[in-house]
Amino acid sequence: MNHIAELEKRLWDVADELRANSDLKSSEYSPPVLGLIFLKYADYRFTKQEKILSKISSNRRKIGKTDYQAVGVMYLPDGARFSYLLNLPEGADIGRAINEAMKAIERENEDLKGVLPKTYNRFKNNLLVELIKLMSSIPEDIEGDAFGKIYEYFLGKFAMTEGQQGGEFFTPTALVKLIVSIIEPFHGKILDPACGSGGMFVQSAEFVKEHQKRAIDEISIYGQEKTRETVNLCKMNLAVHGLSGDILQGNSYYEDLHDIVEKFDFVMANPPFNVNRIDKERIKNDKRRFPFGMPSVDNGNYLWIQLFYSALNQKGRAGFVMANSASDARASELNLRKKLIEDRSVDVMIAVGPNFFYTVTLPCTLWFLDRAKKNTDRKDKVLFIDARNIYTQIDRAHREFTPEQIEFISNIVRLYRGEKIETIHGSEKLTIEAFPEGKYQDVAGLCKVALLKEIEEQGWSLNPGRYVGVVAEEGDGIDFKERLEELNEELETLNKEAKELEEQIAENIAMIFEVKNIK
Repeated sequence: MNHIAELEKRLWDVADELRANSDLKSSEYSPPVLGLIFLKYADYRFTKQEKILSKISSNRRKIGKTDYQAVGVMYLPDGARFSYLLNLPEGADIGRAINEAMKAIERENEDLKGVLPKTYNRFKNNLLVELIKLMSSIPEDIEGDAFGKIYEYFLGKFAMTEGQQGGEFFTPTALVKLIVSIIEPFHGKILDPACGSGGMFVQSAEFVKEHQKRAIDEISIYGQEKTRETVNLCKMNLAVHGLSGDILQGNSYYEDLHDIVEKFDFVMANPPFNVNRIDKERIKNDKRRFPFGMPSVDNGNYLWIQLFYSALNQKGRAGFVMANSASDARASELNLRKKLIEDRSVDVMIAVGPNFFYTVTLPCTLWFLDRAKKNTDRKDKVLFIDARNIYTQIDRAHREFTPEQIEFISNIVRLYRGEKIETIHGSEKLTIEAFPEGKYQDVAGLCKVALLKEIEEQGWSLNPGRYVGVVAEEGDGIDFKERLEELNEELETLNKEAKELEEQIAENIAMIFEVKNIK
């Protein structure tokens, strides 16, 4: 694994240096570079299969396209082979040659039609030569799934360099792995209606593989994303992981392209937070997708939450990232949250500290729904976990969870559900320290199971900090910067609500005067 990490870093350092010496913005540079990683992966799979097939070919039976596609390998015509591009003569139009290679792959592989980048003519020849040489330095004997890891590494790095726009297509892998580990997508149909570059799908497949099964046999993938560029990133990401799915372009607020209601076993997502200016008039009568009603505030959080809920079948589970403010939001959002809690579908809430995202420093909350919970002894309970003090600092501005920490947090949920714990990532010591009897128990500052009655007493809040409490220690145990950021987010939400109330009052007064004048 260290070998892969070193390779990733070396490839990125050279690729980033090339970008710095070009006149391209990061957003213009990232799809073509990711496209070349994809091409190298396709070539690796094709070459490997070519060697196998050459042993069974004969004069009477020629090997063709269908022989490759029958085993899930993309067919590559000669002009799309990496060796062909690498050996083009000096002075050849490399950009045009790569564009033609991408078009040829799309012609031969229907699933990829319109997906691959074809803007290589915008690159200078010398830059393309260096990039092709760079990708060809990936060893031939590398493991197939290493390409997926390299692709994800580059996605993350591009997300960091692209700022806010990068956050729209990439969710930190540690958060995705935690969501997957808790909802346990062993088998069934998976939806992500804000799928970005497809990280939720990739990690679901990894989870299946970790549990000794083949993802291609166990899970079906469905995604939706509003921009064509991001849909393409997702389809390439799936392809380099040996996966495929039904990924469609559309705005999930208004377009129900997968006819989602009660159709899915699992829903996972990291939707954009606190989106405003959604045209609620267009969707207010859609009671199937928004069964609890419309929020009166100009904020999309509770529209997303209802989409995730309504997409689940009666045994379905959902896990998603949400702004902290949604856990405590007041007014109409409080009423929507109350209905969701009273439906007995909210199962687990996890508070995550700041600096996990590349584009914003704010903390977030992970929500987990379970439609089957109402038929268990957990129906009147919700598990709250405060994971704000669980993290590994990777640099001054960024944190992540280690595999051991992800497994430990997931084990808290497993114990709460009465399931067997997992220890393949080394979390046994942490788990035994917190739960010495091998059974779930409330741990001050870490986890608490609250009854619906307690949640009602707390004003239907789903903020883990309200229930879990703090560990007694010297000082107050509060990270000042973190608390200030949380208070600032809450203040912004309150200011927004106050402004909306002010506008409503002004409208009402104006209507009163109008009625008075008519009389």
